[in-house]
Amino acid sequence: MARYTGPRVRISRRFGIPIFGPTKYLERRNYGPGVHGPKSRRKATDYGLGLIEKQKLKYYYGLLERQFRRVYLSALKRRGVTGEQMLQILETRLDNVVYHLGFANTRAAARQMVSHGHVLVNGRKVNVPSYGLKVNNVVEIKNNNVSRQLATRNLELAASRAVPDWLLLNEEDFKGSVMRIPTREDIQPIANEQAVVEFYSR
Repeated sequence: MARYTGPRVRISRRFGIPIFGPTKYLERRNYGPGVHGPKSRRKATDYGLGLIEKQKLKYYYGLLERQFRRVYLSALKRRGVTGEQMLQILETRLDNVVYHLGFANTRAAARQMVSHGHVLVNGRKVNVPSYGLKVNNVVEIKNNNVSRQLATRNLELAASRAVPDWLLLNEEDFKGSVMRIPTREDIQPIANEQAVVEFYSR
């Protein structure tokens, strides 16, 4: 299971936003990482700005470069605005939906839950985190003690986090369903997806 395993706070400080969730270190040190403390940086070129936006999305959704490029190429083949199509592919990944439903406390934990076989899609076990969900697909936590206890604990931790409008959660049955494909307004991306498209289309 390929994933980023390096320092997370360093990445969040580099971009100035909590990529991996809230962290107190970002509040105390709201400048880039390094031993020299706050320092002015050179103005980024158009290429540099596109690279930064791509890296933000890549780390946010927990993908490596080859995986992320595949998402872009898939979006390029679809009808509509490529940037929005790319965001929709990322948002409807199984691991991301498990996170949004509150069955996992982080995207990394959601990825692990899927890989370890705790999640069913339409009643069948799916252990591929990148599995693309469609409208009316039902995501369910496996009916055994280990899976349900894990999901219960995470649902309690995620109680303060709202479930997106495009998903429907049935907490009692440990189920959730995709009501519709999210729009850009639903997603509210942390990065400029158009700059990512321009970066890859060079």
